[in-house]
Amino acid sequence: MMSNSKAKATFKNPLSSVFTGRFLVSKGWEKNWPFILYLSLLALIMIASSHSADQKVHEIARLRSEMKELNSEFIDTRSRLMLESMESKVVERASQLGLERSEHPPIKIKDTSEE
Repeated sequence: MMSNSKAKATFKNPLSSVFTGRFLVSKGWEKNWPFILYLSLLALIMIASSHSADQKVHEIARLRSEMKELNSEFIDTRSRLMLESMESKVVERASQLGLERSEHPPIKIKDTSEE
């Protein structure tokens, strides 16, 4: 039973030393600093990576919104083009310019000089 309480004590002491910061000023503290600097560098890299990912998410959201807007503009323009290219609209606009519909169908001209 005694060994169990000793194990708890040795487990508790290093954790309490870390949480209270005693390991920074205890004997042999110099050997801990490279590891602490390494962990600090990793934390900075993680923060920078997270910030970069957030920026990309916002950029994707902005681009999706712009894409939806452009798509709706495309659909609107296409529907207006379809309305304007209907035969009745073309005849109406041509009559405003003084053009009339031909009574005779168009004829095909063949080039026989190449044969």
